[in-house]
Amino acid sequence: MRVINTLLVILLMLALWHRWFGTGGVRDYQRINQLYAQQQQKIRQLQERNALLEAEVQDLKHGRDAAEERARSELGMIKPDEIFVRVIDQPQTANESSR
Repeated sequence: MRVINTLLVILLMLALWHRWFGTGGVRDYQRINQLYAQQQQKIRQLQERNALLEAEVQDLKHGRDAAEERARSELGMIKPDEIFVRVIDQPQTANESSR
């Protein structure tokens, strides 16, 4: 009887060992859950980026102001009846800053 109990305990320990540390065990499950959470975070970030890009595309398609603003800031364009003035600050000398 004692041998059977010992054998059953050993078999139970082997089964638990396989369940915790073997393929498809708890460690694999935790690792897969961690990878899943990382992928979900990445998906949320990409969805936010896509929403911003979609809003910008819609604004450029339907709004003249956005296209004009982009042409002015990125391409340096001005309207035909406008005058472009550039003001450059002169560095102050030591005498001017003490006044």
